[in-house]
Amino acid sequence: MIALQRILLFTIFLMCFHSVKAQEFSISGIVVDSENNPIEFANVVVNDSNGNIVNGTSTDNSGKFQLRNLPLNTYDLVISFIGYNEFRQRIILTGHLNLKTVVLNESSETLQQVDIIATKPTVMRKPDRLIFNIENTALIEGSTLSVLKSTPGVIVSEGGINIKNSPATVYINNRRVQLTPDELIQLLESSPANSIKSVEVITNPPASYEADSGSVVNIVMSKNLVTGYRGSIFTNYTQGVFPRYNAGTSHYFKNNKINFNLNYSYSQNKINRDQDDKVNFLDTNNDIDEIWKSKVNRNTWSQNHNLNLNFDFFINENSTISLTSTALYTPYFKYKIANSTNIFDSGDSFLSRFTADNLSRDDKFNIGTDLIFSHQFSDKASMVLNGHYTTYSYERDQNVLSNFFDANNTFINDSEFNTLANQDTNILTGSMDFNFTTDESSSLDLGLKYSNVKTDSDITRVDIINNQEVVNSDNSDAFTYDEKVIAGYVNYTKSWDAWDINLGLRVEQSNIDGESLSLAQKNTQNYFNWFPNASLSHSVSDNFSIYSNYKRSIGRPDFRSLNPFTFFINENTVVVGNPDLSPAYFDSFKLGVNFLDHFTIEAYYINYDGDIIELPRQNNNTNIVAYTPTNLEKKVDYGLDLVFDYSISNGWSIYALTSFYKMTEESDFGEGFVKQVQWSNYSILQNNLTLLEDNSLNIDVNLEWSNKNLMDFQTVENRLISSINISKAILKNKGVISLGVEDIFNYQDFETSIAYLNQSSSRFQNLDNRFVRLGFRYKFGNTKLSTNERTTDAEERERLKDLN
Repeated sequence: MIALQRILLFTIFLMCFHSVKAQEFSISGIVVDSENNPIEFANVVVNDSNGNIVNGTSTDNSGKFQLRNLPLNTYDLVISFIGYNEFRQRIILTGHLNLKTVVLNESSETLQQVDIIATKPTVMRKPDRLIFNIENTALIEGSTLSVLKSTPGVIVSEGGINIKNSPATVYINNRRVQLTPDELIQLLESSPANSIKSVEVITNPPASYEADSGSVVNIVMSKNLVTGYRGSIFTNYTQGVFPRYNAGTSHYFKNNKINFNLNYSYSQNKINRDQDDKVNFLDTNNDIDEIWKSKVNRNTWSQNHNLNLNFDFFINENSTISLTSTALYTPYFKYKIANSTNIFDSGDSFLSRFTADNLSRDDKFNIGTDLIFSHQFSDKASMVLNGHYTTYSYERDQNVLSNFFDANNTFINDSEFNTLANQDTNILTGSMDFNFTTDESSSLDLGLKYSNVKTDSDITRVDIINNQEVVNSDNSDAFTYDEKVIAGYVNYTKSWDAWDINLGLRVEQSNIDGESLSLAQKNTQNYFNWFPNASLSHSVSDNFSIYSNYKRSIGRPDFRSLNPFTFFINENTVVVGNPDLSPAYFDSFKLGVNFLDHFTIEAYYINYDGDIIELPRQNNNTNIVAYTPTNLEKKVDYGLDLVFDYSISNGWSIYALTSFYKMTEESDFGEGFVKQVQWSNYSILQNNLTLLEDNSLNIDVNLEWSNKNLMDFQTVENRLISSINISKAILKNKGVISLGVEDIFNYQDFETSIAYLNQSSSRFQNLDNRFVRLGFRYKFGNTKLSTNERTTDAEERERLKDLN
């Protein structure tokens, strides 16, 4: 609170210190199409009597714009956007002018094939987010996952999607993705990027976002602009350790009454992962007793069908009803682990060894559907009603066989067991959102939401003894989970002169009941929480602005983490749930300045109270390593970001970032208190080039350096992420061929180590992330401009987890 008070006092001081420039006024308004839909990124320019540009801007995602610091004069206002007739008006400015609503009419010429040349910068930075525009770059010819890997500040790893060291919540068109983390990676890998307009890295989401959205990655799809039909087919081939295949098609149609969008993709993958593990099992004096060295090879075979359907029906000019559905079906999924472990004494003399083979087969599907009604009461008021239902089913059949050998490498014995795990989840949510434009410079958002999540899961272990199946009741269980959350929010935005403010508050009442039927363990949690957020920015001059923001958010334990089941990777490596987990709370503060058009400096501080992490914990008595979700007592992350972005020419833009930050993690594990501290650096260099006279050749180069850092009580060594993507338009711009290369310098794999109290281990992971991808896309129909693709809401689906 002291830090927040200091920030508020500082901004109040600036307000008192800075006087408004005399005789400077503004022009504001909202740009919409003929159906009263807001037009985003429309160009708004004022010219003097000689035709010279005096000032300019672009509309935001609500179609709003504001031109500030204009002296008394006569201007020509020009508003334009591709596919629409240009709007021109002579203005004699004598004070602040609000044009209310400006309507752009569709150009009849847009019914023909249209080619777009991107003119906006690759990266735009706002006080609460970074916007990475990829439309008409080489990145759109790859996968959606490749786009995220190239997005500044976003780190994609096997464990999920992070913004630096913090997990990110993924949205598409401001609606939370409905899939489990594993399914999300599969979906993004198999989904083409050709319909993506931009990626928003939102570090301070407003109150309308869920309370557990501490940081958000919002994938913005291209908006529907003109009537007509367009479609495309695509295919790509990826060669990593093994080949991967992906193909699909998309179709879009719009007329005066409907929007229809259908996307389907199919992927067939075999992905390899190798890792070298070392565990130093310690005696009571924390001296090395035994050293276990393991070589692990993991192969995953999968076939995935992804389907996204969106249908909008325009009841009248003010009301729309929409049906959206997303389905992921995996008819074939095989997961194979081959583990070879050698055991040595403290003097590195060989003692024994064992092998452990794990073969799993999965069967799962995930279908989510939304029914949405939206109504525009007037230019100043609108409402959205949303009902959502998800059904999710998962089954895993697992076999584990281990063979044990003595110091002479002679076979001693073996062990074998099977497990059958099932999970069925149903999610029902309903929400109501209102937006009020109180005047030309302010707006108010209000909303309510109810969600109910029910999960039934069970696991049965059968040991194979003398070729007979024997149920292992100690490792068989059933678990039920019931979560109800009622939430409400209010968000207010206001702009005046050179100031912008955003104030929000979200409240949530959560009621959770979990019960392990076999273990007779119950977990009941009922809690009410407040989640405020605030942003304030001030334009001191044309080339200098300052901003600050604060947000409080929550991290709820996912369904798998609360499940007390024990899942065996092999006899000595297990995954164990924790039904006693509590929610985690995060407080984030930021203060930054933008200057000279191309530079940003931002200081941040994030305090984590009870952060939930999955820790590998070695038991030195049983020689078992258990991965267990745990609440940390305290975690603090603070640092300084330096950003530079510049368009060297119309065809060449660069973006550079370097961040110096300090991570501190503290917790008491029962054997003693542990505190670890690490200073680190994270840096990015990106280049985007458009070449040839017709701008048909695009090249994107991305380099990301992650210095030695601390994550979940593990030290992660240096890592370099590198990629290059090239695309070339052919066949009169109807076809596109593409080439992408990932991990150019073979430095993307990394090593982690653990060293505290009686824990001592290390791991080197060689992931299947070095590959070459070839692709081809062919577009047909009468326009390349439009899609209404989006995904549905239901933030609860983010916490769905596979059973293993």
